[in-house]
Amino acid sequence: MKDSGRIRTPRTTRTARLAALAAAGLLATVVPSAQAGAAEPAPRVDLTVLVVDDGGSAVEAITAELKSSGVPYRTLDLTDEHRPVLTPAFLSDTVDGRPRARYQGVVLPHEAVFGPDSAEQTALVAYERTFGIPQVDAYTWAHPGVGLDYTDDGGYSGVLDGTQASVTPAGRTGPFRYLKGTLAFEDNDPSTSESYGYAGRPRAGYTSYLDMPVGNGARASLIGEYAHDGRRELVVSFAYNQYQRQFRALARGIVEWLTQGVHLGQDLNYLSVHVDDVLAPDARWDTVRNCTPGDLDCAGDDGAAENPIRMTAADAQYAAAWQKSSGFLLDLVYNGGQGEQWKTEHGGTDPLATRLLADRAQYRWVNHTYTHPFLGCVQDTTTVPWQCAKDPVTGAVKWTSRSEISAQIRDNYLWALGKGISVDRAELVTGEHSGLKTLPQQPVDNPNLAAALADNGVKWTASDNSREPQQRSVGSAQTVPRHPMNVYYNVGTAAEMTDEYNWIYTSRADGGSGICESNPTSTCLRAPLDPATGYAAHIVPQEARTALAHVMGNDPRPHYVHQSNLAEERILYPVLDRILADYRELFAPNTPLVNPRQKDAGTELDRRTAWDKALAAGQVTAYRIGTTITVKAPSGTDVPLTVPEGTRKQLLLGTTPFGTAYAGARSAWTTPDLLQTAITLKLPTT
Repeated sequence: MKDSGRIRTPRTTRTARLAALAAAGLLATVVPSAQAGAAEPAPRVDLTVLVVDDGGSAVEAITAELKSSGVPYRTLDLTDEHRPVLTPAFLSDTVDGRPRARYQGVVLPHEAVFGPDSAEQTALVAYERTFGIPQVDAYTWAHPGVGLDYTDDGGYSGVLDGTQASVTPAGRTGPFRYLKGTLAFEDNDPSTSESYGYAGRPRAGYTSYLDMPVGNGARASLIGEYAHDGRRELVVSFAYNQYQRQFRALARGIVEWLTQGVHLGQDLNYLSVHVDDVLAPDARWDTVRNCTPGDLDCAGDDGAAENPIRMTAADAQYAAAWQKSSGFLLDLVYNGGQGEQWKTEHGGTDPLATRLLADRAQYRWVNHTYTHPFLGCVQDTTTVPWQCAKDPVTGAVKWTSRSEISAQIRDNYLWALGKGISVDRAELVTGEHSGLKTLPQQPVDNPNLAAALADNGVKWTASDNSREPQQRSVGSAQTVPRHPMNVYYNVGTAAEMTDEYNWIYTSRADGGSGICESNPTSTCLRAPLDPATGYAAHIVPQEARTALAHVMGNDPRPHYVHQSNLAEERILYPVLDRILADYRELFAPNTPLVNPRQKDAGTELDRRTAWDKALAAGQVTAYRIGTTITVKAPSGTDVPLTVPEGTRKQLLLGTTPFGTAYAGARSAWTTPDLLQTAITLKLPTT
């Protein structure tokens, strides 16, 4: 797995030993139950998870984690009257004279979903005992049947909003070893109950992984392992959905426990931030007219931006210092021609450019075109909103030409080279993501875009995730969807940001635009935010929470903001500081943020698409026999794998350590070695 610009913390020898012991603890359960029979060959366990789905949010959440991380699974839909019956033959068979377990782990809605005396439950229990297969009870209540006392015997049942839970020592050395220790349940709206659960005192055979205080210095468990009758269950006794932070924090560990630390797929925490329009000025929101002068829909102006926002040399100096103190690298998405124009209009000097160029090695730089023009159709601005201009004779849409697009890309790239800036020509962000389709006015890409990208060696061009969340091809290039952050391009102060936010998110009756009333995907504020406090009190935590959800969702897509957000009051930094602080409070040093550059994010998305396609087509075979993992996939398909520390990859001659350390495990995209047709990994034996 490529490093992709990760922020890493060196590991001490003692930490490495603890991680190895934790991995060995998971691995100890890999060897199937002795009941398989000493005379039989070691069984084969396929690397697929069985999900028994009742339509509830808990199973849905675990399924979402399996899907997003690339873990193969099969769903048994309990609401489907024609579903397969869970029988011994459904669960296991024999391949080449060797017993085969079809599933390496089982997810149930709760422990008694089939009924305690049913034939399906009997078959499942026998299967789990025979092959040592773990079972997750996605959401249940505290009772002796899952290894817990009833909640009225020293436990708790009720709303968990705001609860400060803790990962236990067993959790921190086991499946949740990537968490630092404390886990707060979300409490986003004090007027609404968001989480409910049952915390019980552990009984014999139960090992608690997450607990909470229940008064008088006592604690009770919310997640733990219940070992009984030759079986192991992970008991989760609180309700959740796939979007809540407490589940997102625990999801990786649930899958690690379920798969005994050995599975296809991988899960990393990504964060990269693109700062667009560097060296260019950005227009400013008008708090009186509730629009942005220079925009077509801003009545009463001459079409020119008023009092534009642009970084200063001091802002650039602050940005470099902030990067160093925070340990986080920004991507500067630059417009060289805009900088040259500014210099010409201001006496031939530009202190901002001078400062940025002096610090050029401290940033990553991305081509944003030379002067930031619109590269789609030729815009007819005589109407609001604009429309694509058409040839008066033929009626054909007029398009920005291939040569114009190519010149914008080429000139900006050459400008950077001439200034000693290291820039990758394969990466591009067009102004406003133009050239790509822009609904509703331009429903297709500029037909000249793909050729211009190819002319300049562009392989990865940015798109707006809010419009096109899926990666797609543009000729020989691929898009890289980016998350827009709700820190607007046209504001330089917290008061301006709050004013525009109020305009968008308050009702007409409260003086807003009413957009939130008309848009079914939006929600209006209960009351307008205070311009003096609204940004810090509401917008910052809200936007940090949204971004952190992306980070914890195994999402490599970059986030983007604008240079105006680093200028004047520098309102971006409180959001970034909150994201980084919340992340580092939650995750252990063995789980650093992964900060990929644009091409690495694009490569990750491209690999995932190919992997999902191979899984959907049934072209992947993966299984474990004892301590040997074998994976076969279509030629040229990269395979994601996560395994314990100490795992080695089989080469033509000898072995080599597999993957990169992350979250207490090792993971990587990999392919068969030279002259091999399958991937073979050797798990540690001690």
